[in-house]
Amino acid sequence: MFQEHDESIQTQQLASLKPTHFADLIRTAQLVFDPAGGVSGRYINVDWQQLGIPDNVAENLKSLGKKYRYASPHIANDIIWNQLTPATRTWFINHKDELWKFEEIFPALDED
Repeated sequence: MFQEHDESIQTQQLASLKPTHFADLIRTAQLVFDPAGGVSGRYINVDWQQLGIPDNVAENLKSLGKKYRYASPHIANDIIWNQLTPATRTWFINHKDELWKFEEIFPALDED
């Protein structure tokens, strides 16, 4: 019964997430993995916890960012969801509408 309840809650949570939320999550994960944006010789040390990402969530995002480093952020929701730890899922649901802000913190190098 507990497993069915957990699956029901996860399904409801997943239903509230839109493809844009997942795309923002992938872009955030790519930044957590490589905040320098792939520029050779450039290293940026970031305190993710200070930016609101707990260490355990940052590790999960870093792994995801490494896996999808050069991928389009538009990956099927269920594929991404299944790779998130429970802590990352909770963090993602709670911050889904704020993820776009990470791109503003780390703007592309070719932007003015």
